[in-house]
Amino acid sequence: MSNVAAHWLRRLAESGKPVYQTIPDLIEEDVASGRLRPHDRLPALRDLSEALKVNYTTLARGYAEARKRGLIDSRAGSGSYVRGRAPAVPLRAGTSLEMTMNMPPEPPGMGARVAESAARIIGTADTWSLLRYQDFGGSQFERSMASQWLRHTVPDHRSDALLVCPGIHNALVALLLRLVKPGESICVDALAYPGLKVIANQLGMSLAPLPHDDEGLNATAFEALCKTRKPGVLYCNPTLQNPTTRTLSQSRREHIADIALRYDVPIIEDDAYGMLCEKPPVALATLAPELTYHVTGMSKCFGAGLRMACVVAPTIRHAQRLSGAMRATTVMASPYMSHLAACWIENGVAQEMLDAIRAECAVRQHIAAQVFEGRAFEASKDCFHLWLEVPANTGWSASELASHLRTKQIGVVSGAAFSTDGNPPNAVRICLGGPGSPLEMEASLQLVADMLDHPDHLHSPML
Repeated sequence: MSNVAAHWLRRLAESGKPVYQTIPDLIEEDVASGRLRPHDRLPALRDLSEALKVNYTTLARGYAEARKRGLIDSRAGSGSYVRGRAPAVPLRAGTSLEMTMNMPPEPPGMGARVAESAARIIGTADTWSLLRYQDFGGSQFERSMASQWLRHTVPDHRSDALLVCPGIHNALVALLLRLVKPGESICVDALAYPGLKVIANQLGMSLAPLPHDDEGLNATAFEALCKTRKPGVLYCNPTLQNPTTRTLSQSRREHIADIALRYDVPIIEDDAYGMLCEKPPVALATLAPELTYHVTGMSKCFGAGLRMACVVAPTIRHAQRLSGAMRATTVMASPYMSHLAACWIENGVAQEMLDAIRAECAVRQHIAAQVFEGRAFEASKDCFHLWLEVPANTGWSASELASHLRTKQIGVVSGAAFSTDGNPPNAVRICLGGPGSPLEMEASLQLVADMLDHPDHLHSPML
């Protein structure tokens, strides 16, 4: 019996989890401890089955789970090999381009305008006032400016039911704590924002994934789920969805809103990218205002560090109830950050930046379309990311491609990060924004294209 198999035999006896779930954990532990190293060949399934006295099918399922996590690679006739942990990519990627975090582009010429405006705003602000505790949900001025900003996407929202908070992520935590009762699930697309998966896992909440088509979330599947077990909430990212860039059609939105109303299922409408559209579609908050919590922010249409977001609840009473959960997690939004964002909305700097980012997105998407011409990918001129299919004939898996690109200081995110149904597509999300120039972005995209064209990289050792 190999040392690895002997160690696993002891650990399996101690584990309370199913064997197929424990196997990936053991591989990850052994890589971290050094017992296994990248490119080590794992025991063959039949040999391991005999050594561990575990059913062959169960072990095969365990190896499959390990592949989904990006821990191992398997090839017919060659066996299974340890991939090990890919090197981490710094936020600036070691170059000027970072394609893992979904950040808006930084339009040339806007930096000085934003810096000058920020200095003037902070320099004339009442310092002591901003250092004190604030009204929860933002000051009257901040809520008024946030409401003005929202008129673009939800023109008829209730401004008296709006709360200012420090980022969409925080708002999602509070909303799930408020809306999902024990035993209830969160209804989501089969591909969803990874942050939501992390939040649900931390809160011990289960996800109920739904299939999607070219129009987005499948409404028929949503209704079928509502008939069998009513979910606690429907979470969706209906405009420029992360990661596919799809935008729900008007008819699909109406269908989903109708189902939610008939079955009384609250909706969390994560509209992080909605502001990027010059002519946004009708929001779910407009179609089903009595059930929808509309969440948006400025980090995706201005800059990731501008942590100001807002939630529009169905009514004032709903907003008051939500505020309790938000207080428990954050106390209040940063007064300096909220004041700065509100002033930028008031003086037009936010709109100038948004217009510049929209123009920059169109330029970058045009370049990406040229680099990936003839390949299967989804994108939108309004968006600063794209969803690229990794063809099976290249020999790459999405996780393997992402890992190899990291050795080249290029960060992309494999489909496994977004999958909620355990069946991730062989695709990667590529961010086109961040601090790099269009030329630097083009060079990195060309490297991705070259790797897809030359699958012989698979047989080269990873550095």
